[in-house]
Amino acid sequence: MDSIRTHEVLDKPHAVCIPYPAQGHVNPMLKLAKILNHKGFHITFVHTEYNYRRLLKSRGPDSLKGLPCFRFETIPDGLPPCDADSTQDIPSLCESTTKTCLGPFKELLAKLNDTSSSIVPPVSCIISDGCMSFTLAAAQDLGIPEVLFWTPSACGLLGYMHYRDLSEKGYFPLKEASDMTNGYLETALDWIPGMKGIRLRDLPTFLRSTNPDEFMFKFLIQETDRSKFASAIVINTFDPLEKEVLESLQTLLPPVYAIGPLHSLVKHIEDKNLECLGSNLWKEDPKCLEWLDSKKPNSVVYVNFGSITVMTANQLIEFAWGLCNSQMEFLWIIRPDIVSGEQAILPPEFVEETKERGMLTSWCPQEQVLNHPAIGGFLTHSGWNSTLESIASGVPMICWPFFAEQQTNCWFKGTQWGIGMEIDNNVKRNEVESLVRELMVGEKGKEMKKKALEWKKLAEEAAQISTGSSSVTIDKFINEILLKH
Repeated sequence: MDSIRTHEVLDKPHAVCIPYPAQGHVNPMLKLAKILNHKGFHITFVHTEYNYRRLLKSRGPDSLKGLPCFRFETIPDGLPPCDADSTQDIPSLCESTTKTCLGPFKELLAKLNDTSSSIVPPVSCIISDGCMSFTLAAAQDLGIPEVLFWTPSACGLLGYMHYRDLSEKGYFPLKEASDMTNGYLETALDWIPGMKGIRLRDLPTFLRSTNPDEFMFKFLIQETDRSKFASAIVINTFDPLEKEVLESLQTLLPPVYAIGPLHSLVKHIEDKNLECLGSNLWKEDPKCLEWLDSKKPNSVVYVNFGSITVMTANQLIEFAWGLCNSQMEFLWIIRPDIVSGEQAILPPEFVEETKERGMLTSWCPQEQVLNHPAIGGFLTHSGWNSTLESIASGVPMICWPFFAEQQTNCWFKGTQWGIGMEIDNNVKRNEVESLVRELMVGEKGKEMKKKALEWKKLAEEAAQISTGSSSVTIDKFINEILLKH
């Protein structure tokens, strides 16, 4: 019996999944890995040693033991050791993974493929984050398909795909520092198919530099160029939401598959073992759900700026008083490291004045929060996972984009999808107050809520088992690319 079982295990296709080591990249990759596992794949999920330690700390010592056909492995990220409980510096991490991770990654693949010691099937495909394209060399060596999973929105990826053009057309680097503030960033572009009328300020932010060697700008040109050599590209979005953008991407890249919202597709998997494999790098506070239970429908603003955004102490205070003066109830997630370089401290008068209608905590189970009937609106940094979860929950947004393609998501939410309003980067309490009120009780807020519910319905349809566009696309992607061998 055992030899039959071993044979069954060794016959499975084996996908090695390697996310970029930041929270917003790990989460969707884990969801995709669970879907593939459910469809018969053996999974090896590769964390960096740093994030592996953080996960054990936040989720408990047994949380990464894995299952017989869903294993966790680690490679070093090449950065100096550090015990902080926060996301590492993004440019340093991009540089380090590019330069140092290929060797350890190849060693890991060799170990997995070593028939004398390994009890897993041979690696049959690699699914790598779009920002970890060094893995393409490893897939090439093994002669197996490699898929790049770009975890931003399709519109964010399209922005990155045009970085080279922006440089060639003279939009990058900026001529002088004053171009950041003198209205130059309002320049509208009409030559990007799928993004007509987008302004420079709405494109991913790494172009906002006077330095011709700006690391992140060059890094993203390198990664998008290499994407052209992948077997396929997958994106966590759904067809009706980003139809034109996806069509534009199809002309620039290998086959592009829209397979989202992944968090909605994962819900259809009934496997208790997979449910307990989580990826939150901060400890979640479940008390906020009990607090929400005591609130009226659509009465609470949810405030969360994601896992990377940092702000100044002054911006934090402006947000606090804006929320306070709006008189709305709110649930505000404040990460311990949200204020750059110091502790996040709120004015005691604010805490006192809002204790009846506000709840503050450091991390929460966001999907459950957004799906809670008490939530009426979301003040967000506009990261793609948060945006997609909000869309799938039918919750309209106020957007305070911080960096990367969050600005692009914000522009699409306001101008194309009708579900978002932007807040000025130089945040002032009066603007926070008026936008929060507009979102929760104003006419524009009502229109956005209606639109958000229409998108929610389309997101649900896309994730329907075996009939939804994204469900069908995942099966197509598995058969056309991953099982092509």
